[in-house]
This record gives sequence, structure tokens and C-alpha cells, in this order.
Amino acid sequence: MRRALTIVVAAATAAVMFAPPGLAEAGKSAQALKWGECPADVAKHGLQCTTIDVPLDHRKPDGEQIQLAISRLASKNPDKRRGVLLTNPGGPGGSGLDFPGGLVDLKMPQSVLDSYDIIGFDPRGVGRSTPVTCDLTTEQQNRGNIPPYARNAADVLTHARNSKIVADQCAKSKTANLLPYVSTAATARDMDRIRDALHEDKLSFLGYSYGTHLGAVYTTLFPDRGDRIVLDSNLAPGGLDRTGSRLFGPGMEKRFPDFAKFAAAKPEYNLGTTPEAVTAKYFDLAARLDKAPVQGYDGALFRLVTFASLYRDSRMPQLAEIWKALDTNQPPPPMAAAEAQPNVENAVASHLYVICNDSRWPKSVGSYLHDASVDRKRYPMFGASGANIRPCAFWRSEPAEPPVRVGDRGPSNVLLAQNTRDPATPLSGAEQMRRALGDRARMVTADQGGHGVFLIGANKCATDTVTAFLTTGERPQDDRTCVAEPG
Repeated sequence: MRRALTIVVAAATAAVMFAPPGLAEAGKSAQALKWGECPADVAKHGLQCTTIDVPLDHRKPDGEQIQLAISRLASKNPDKRRGVLLTNPGGPGGSGLDFPGGLVDLKMPQSVLDSYDIIGFDPRGVGRSTPVTCDLTTEQQNRGNIPPYARNAADVLTHARNSKIVADQCAKSKTANLLPYVSTAATARDMDRIRDALHEDKLSFLGYSYGTHLGAVYTTLFPDRGDRIVLDSNLAPGGLDRTGSRLFGPGMEKRFPDFAKFAAAKPEYNLGTTPEAVTAKYFDLAARLDKAPVQGYDGALFRLVTFASLYRDSRMPQLAEIWKALDTNQPPPPMAAAEAQPNVENAVASHLYVICNDSRWPKSVGSYLHDASVDRKRYPMFGASGANIRPCAFWRSEPAEPPVRVGDRGPSNVLLAQNTRDPATPLSGAEQMRRALGDRARMVTADQGGHGVFLIGANKCATDTVTAFLTTGERPQDDRTCVAEPG
């Protein structure tokens, strides 16, 4: 869960309900897995690793192959083992090879660890799986995956020029031949190859953030191969598209009052004695930094760091210290080491490959100028960031497979978990996902802020609901709302 500054959370357009005829069944895996030690930076809690080969193009199962790196935290209680729980921590572009160990660190209940072999993997294009690149410079990497806040039309045009350069680099990179094949649909098909290689008839799934879209696509493509599907902190049903990016604006507006209340209660920060005063301080600091950066922070970086810090309540003290330092022209504390990405270039590049394949982005710069202007007024805190242009507007390739439209056909075996005040994947997007899945799904909503419910949030009601579903199959008969609990 350490990818706050490089994860973009958004929602995608989709084109087909199910796979083209024959594609979902193409090419069964007959690979014998040989588990061994994991790389040093992944090895903990007894995690084992291996690799499998999957088709670059799932329409040609016997054609060119690429490699996936997968990990396993095996159940130590064979009598209680149910099967496998495939996991995804979010992204796209996020490595998941170490995620089973991360779930242990997050205090995954022993009952869940007993019930499953917990499986992690680096999706195609990412990390130790066959990786992709856009040959990004250090400056381009530092821009990350969330567009900068556009103060005016000139900012949109500047970012458009930068975005076109990035798109051109991706198209000319040494992995440009992979451009059409790195998508959510292809990754979902890879997941089914992993299931088959594990000799399992079905798989259960736990996905966070972008992982909710991946899980929803998988259970749409392979409705009878999913066992218990948990989607935590949900995107809208399309995944990561133009609409989803623009949800950052209302998400920030809904979540920010939690920080304003926190900072107002702490006079040592000197950011205001009321939530209203703290809110005014946000706009004052952003405007000042727009005119004259302080300690390496301009207005765009200030807004981005504030947005990303709202993912967790635990980050609020550090965020308040950053504000205090910038307000007084003092060196701000460094972002926590846990925020570091080991390979930012690959994370940013693979993110772009996926989101640009997953939906049809507007090509007209004018549409982004319009949207940024609208969202700057409607959601002044962060709306002109989510509405800004991306390299996808200049993308040169077409996906090998059209996006998958999430639908409601299949068994009723999906549980959505959602916070009411999530800045990145707001409740409104989760409600759209819930409607798209229909009677296949139930949703548990926790009255709390932040990005992440199960094992991450503090709401015991929501955590217990997810745990019960994973271990016993018990799921609320109707959607459930968990009231706020004392912090």
C-alpha cells in the first residue's frame, strides 16, 4: 500500500460484455510450477516465488510468450485450506509480488491465512514480470501518474506538450511492440492462467483500488471460475478513464474536512483554530506557492502531496508538519520512506500502457481545456488536476482486445468494501460499480475517511464483514452500512 504518489485512481470506458468467441477458453496451461526463494526485497513471512509463461496475445495462445512473476504464502493449516486467494494492491503499475507479505504486516486474520494460499503477482508489464518502458527522464518520472493542477489554460497547453512527448517516447521505446497487449483485459486472462497453473478449479480474489476493476473484469470474463471476490475501494465499473480521473475533484472535497478538523484541534501546527480557517489556509498556501515555490514545493506539488496524504489518517500529522514548514519557509519533513517506488520509470510507464489501452480518451486538447475550467470552479481544491490532459490523448496504438464491460451475469459471489470519504475512489464510483454488478454483489460501506477498508481502515464492522465472507462465505443479505467507530 505504498504507492500513493504514483497510483492514479480513475474509471474506464468499456466495449464488450464478454470475451470474443473462443478467447476466454484459449490455451490451457500445462506448466509445472517450481517454487523457490523470492528475491531479497520480497522474501519475508515464508513467501515463495516462481514464474510462468503466458501468451503475449491471448488470441494466439501458442504464439510469443511473456513471463509473469508470482508469489505464494502457503496455508499452514491443510485441514482449513479452501483454495487460493489471488491479490492485487492497486495501480495499474503497482508490483504485487510482495503483497502477500504486506497483508501479513497489515494483520491479516489468521483464519484467512489458514483458509487460503495467498497469491501475489507482478502484472504483465510490471516489475519482475516482462516489464515495459517509456524511456522516461528523471523529470518525467517525478511528475508521476497524476496530472499537475492546471491553474489556467496555459497550464493545460504546457502539460499537453509534455504529454505528447511522453506518448511519443512510449511509441518509440524498446518495448513498443508490447503496447497493444498490456491492458486490464489481458491481465485478467493472465489471472486465469495463474489459476490453471495452480491446478485450481476456482480462485478467490482480493483487490484494492485499481484491483477492483481488475477483479470485476476477471469475474465478468470468467464468471464461473471465481469463488469469493472482494473488491475494496472501488472504481466506477469502467476502470480508469476520463470520467474516473475527474472523480479526484469531488473525492478531495469530501475527504478534506477530516484533515481540517484534525489540524484545527492541534494549535501547535498554527494552521487555523477552526476547520474553516484550515481550509482557507489550503487555498492561501496553494496561491502563494503558485507564485513563488518554497523549499522545492510549488502549488501543484503542494496540492498533490495533500491529496495523497489524505489516503490515510496516519499521514495527517506529517501533512500538517509539511504545511507548517511551507507556511514559514522552513525545510519540510521528507515524505515517509515507505512512499518510495523502487522503479518509478516502470511504474509510470506500465500505468500508461494500461490506462491508454483500457479506454478511448478524447483526442481534442480543447475538451481538456473545457473540463479543467469546469472542474477548477466546481472542485477548486483538486478538480483541475484530475481534469488535466494525459499522454493517452496522444497514444499511437490500439489495444489488441477491446475493453471489457463489467456486467451482472454470473453467480452472486462478490463483496464490495467502501469508505464513505475516500479521496481517490469516491463512494459515487463504488455505487456505480455496485449497480453494474447487480445481484452478483453486495456492498459494505464504512463511515470513515481514507483509501482502503479491509485491514487498512479502523472500522471493525467492515473488517469483520469481509473476514466472514472470505472464511465462511457469509455475506450480508442486503447492502450494509457500518457506522463510524471511535478512533
